[in-house]
Amino acid sequence: MKRTALITGATSGLGYEFVKLFAADGYNLVLVARNIEKLEEIKKTFAETEVAIIAKDLSIQGATKEVYEETAKLNINIDVLVNNAGFGLMGKFDELDLQKQVNMIQLNISALTELTYYFLPAMKERNNGKILNVASTAAFQPGPLMAVYYASKAYVLSFSEALAEELQEYSISITTLCPGATKTNFGSVASVEGTKMFSRAMLPDEVAKKGYEGLKDGKRVLITGGLNKFGAISAKFLPRRLAAKIAKYAAGEK
Repeated sequence: MKRTALITGATSGLGYEFVKLFAADGYNLVLVARNIEKLEEIKKTFAETEVAIIAKDLSIQGATKEVYEETAKLNINIDVLVNNAGFGLMGKFDELDLQKQVNMIQLNISALTELTYYFLPAMKERNNGKILNVASTAAFQPGPLMAVYYASKAYVLSFSEALAEELQEYSISITTLCPGATKTNFGSVASVEGTKMFSRAMLPDEVAKKGYEGLKDGKRVLITGGLNKFGAISAKFLPRRLAAKIAKYAAGEK
């Protein structure tokens, strides 16, 4: 039987690159995103792949349960869950729109946690499954001017590593992908394209391929790019205050 992968944020950036990789490997797909038109276009593009599309805004409370119920209604077992959807905002915390930041927490943290909660029991029952949670190198230090985003990715990394340890007795792997700046629409949404951190942004297909290979190999944490690895490891040994200052500098203009 063919395996099925559910991918959130599937219509652009890393999400779309994951769609191409899983389709090429013969997976059936369940694609989740807000834009129904783009989802339908992707379904037509991958006509030789069995694709189910679910148009949901995961930044809205209750949407994740609806996604889970839809897969149950279609009698689809999820073998691989890719929690990719997320966004960031740049600016001083108290000057950014509060509701947008709450939506960020809902999408980056709550939706990822809830989808994992809903699909993990069946994986445990089958004693087989993989989960890929997309975090960021932002997970390794505080991030002034992107305070909520950095904090949300720190949650993703901590949650994923803890869950991986909990699941040691099962044939289930939890992989956390921690890319640095990547040339996706994330940059324009977060208004960070002109910053120092984006001066060496990687291509999304390169990042997704490394993440996909890490998922297949069952790696727990995967940091893409040599400089990104160096920065993430260095942040562990720096005083938190200094790490925050460096992150603030990186958020400045080129």
